Amino acid sequence: MPIPGNLLSAASETMDPTYSGWRPRTNCTLVAGTGGRAGGTKCLGVRSTAAAGAEAETVTAYPVTAGQTYHAFADAGGSVVERIGIEWLDASYSPVGAVTWSLWTMSAMAGWHRVSTAGVAPVGATRARLVLASAQTASGVSHFWENVYLGQPIRTTGNLMPWSVEATEIDASGWTAEVNATVSRQVPAMSWPVDAYTAGGHTLAMTATAAGNAAVRTTVRPAVTPGAEYLAYAYLQPPVLTATAWIELRWHDAAGNQIGAQRSVLAAPGTGMYRQRASAVAPAGAASCSVAAGLDGAGAGQILRLETVVVTAAPALAPGSVLTQDAATFEQGTGGWAVLSGTATLAQSTPWGAAALEGSYALTATSPSATASTLRSPRVPVTEGVNWRLTTGARATTGTTTSLWLRVRWYDSTGTSLGVSTGTGYAFANTGWYWMSTDAVAPAGAVEASVELTVTAAASASVLHVDGVSLRQVLPLTEVTTAEERGFATLTLRELVVGYTITIERETPDAKRTPVRGAAGLIVDQPITRELLVIEDHEIPMGLPVRYRITMTSPAGLRNTRSSALVTVSLPDRNLAWLKDPGNPQRACRVMVQQAPDWQRPIEQTIHRVRGRRNPVILSGRRGGKEGDLDIWTRTDEEREALHLLLDSGNVLLWQAMPGLGVSDMYVQVAEVTEARTGGTAAEPWRAWSLPLTEVDQPVALGVNGAGGRTWQDVLSEFATYADLLDEYSTLEDLLLDRRRG
Repeated sequence: MPIPGNLLSAASETMDPTYSGWRPRTNCTLVAGTGGRAGGTKCLGVRSTAAAGAEAETVTAYPVTAGQTYHAFADAGGSVVERIGIEWLDASYSPVGAVTWSLWTMSAMAGWHRVSTAGVAPVGATRARLVLASAQTASGVSHFWENVYLGQPIRTTGNLMPWSVEATEIDASGWTAEVNATVSRQVPAMSWPVDAYTAGGHTLAMTATAAGNAAVRTTVRPAVTPGAEYLAYAYLQPPVLTATAWIELRWHDAAGNQIGAQRSVLAAPGTGMYRQRASAVAPAGAASCSVAAGLDGAGAGQILRLETVVVTAAPALAPGSVLTQDAATFEQGTGGWAVLSGTATLAQSTPWGAAALEGSYALTATSPSATASTLRSPRVPVTEGVNWRLTTGARATTGTTTSLWLRVRWYDSTGTSLGVSTGTGYAFANTGWYWMSTDAVAPAGAVEASVELTVTAAASASVLHVDGVSLRQVLPLTEVTTAEERGFATLTLRELVVGYTITIERETPDAKRTPVRGAAGLIVDQPITRELLVIEDHEIPMGLPVRYRITMTSPAGLRNTRSSALVTVSLPDRNLAWLKDPGNPQRACRVMVQQAPDWQRPIEQTIHRVRGRRNPVILSGRRGGKEGDLDIWTRTDEEREALHLLLDSGNVLLWQAMPGLGVSDMYVQVAEVTEARTGGTAAEPWRAWSLPLTEVDQPVALGVNGAGGRTWQDVLSEFATYADLLDEYSTLEDLLLDRRRG
């Protein structure tokens, strides 16, 4: 898939099928390379023609807007160091100011690694060109490039921190030294996945000025809500295996005083980049938060590098789970779990990545003898009379665990135990991770609950790992609701199996099934990437009872099906109809029909009149779809403006009317439009429209545009004032879709 928002074409990004979007700039010729990962196996080879640095550039200069920030990155590999630059050009393609270069990589690396830079387009710049530079010291040496991007900064959705803190591509102004440290930027040669678009390139480098503890912190403090749980994480690269590197999420009151902190220490297995998390609930009085990182007992000159720093509202491990991140994933310790009975001891697994289902760590329960031990989680709020589902992953790594019982203990408002659920027992061998669950209804008076796991070890020194614990209310697997005023139905699917594929079809009373449209087009055998899926079906027919059929298929080909209840979406008046853009449902327009089309069905024919014969010989093509003029009214200025917005794109539209009028739902293209006044005074808002329609096929690959997970918090993290939004976006729809000027 092309990199989202890339100004470069897919070929110039991936070098597949050719590198024709690039040309030599200095001291080089271009050759086709192999071993690429982005889009195909090809890559760009920049071969030096003399013993000097070599540079290649894009043939095209891409449109930019002065004052906006642009980000560029590429994956490179070779025997020398490299950098990437953005050259700013004016309308006459003359350079404006200096090239915005990245730092040189700290060392050469033959394998693929990321280089990147960012900068603000200077005054007078209208276009930009990318430059790839490598520091060859001999002629005939090739340096290789692929996966090249130029566009708006790609940031982590939901990050409370601005991009200047998340990434240090422009400078390190989002950070300051706190104790015994200096702050700088470095570009280590480091491999990243080809689609890790928020990582790689410049890193924040904290250098200990002397022996002892060293720390840095963010200068930006985003607002938080007391009682809400937040998650901070970053990639940390310790200087040596024995270093004590950490990340800390801090809380500050309205006056800026620190009132709390949660530290998370990295148990590094080496000196690479490792993502470490810290999570906590914002305490009473918290108004803002910050992030700190550092080394305990650092040696003078030792360097800790940070990459991709994020603070976000903590997502539930499973939709609706009431367990905190700490107690569910054990990323910063044992999560408040305790041994209620038995001889087992608890610890966080070590090192990073050695044992985990979710994240990088797990809870480790070690039983010194072949006995039973009960482990208990911290208490969490629950609702009485509700069915709750406890789910966890577990594996036995030493010895054989004969059984694991899953139970939930309930408490009333005074903290008194109301008993424990019957639970469910599982027996499993030392063969890997297992997912297990049990259901229980909270008794009357229950306001809190804790998870209890009873593990029975069959041998001494048995070890059990636990991870991915959730406790959530059991909701319907399939749920459907309607929004008749906006002409769509919402389908909610829960407890999907990640790794399977899914097909969602809409079934009408005539038993016909039609795939439903999602963000990536019609949902047919699409991979499942999350347990919860919410789909808005804006193409549901009007006035007909509809149900949804869902088919999930395992990698082995096993199928699991379910269906929804019947649901109907109607129009309040049979004289009304919907005109919708399937890819942009926010533009849907409800209009009043003046007169339905008188249809024509054109056909291509060639007539041959044979001399001496009365009747001609006619060669015909296939008769085409319907064509005709739909006459409608708009009744208000708002309806008129909405119809203009719908028609402006020239996209394929969906025309929907109520059944019984002799008109089926139809995908159409609209030709030249006539908008006429209906008489009366100049202030009369009614308009008469004539829309020439041509029936076309349903667009298959077209996906539904949307915010892509962005929220108002993302807007607040990037922009200080509403005036900044006006400079960046032309319309509210552009803001919704993050479609910026230029």
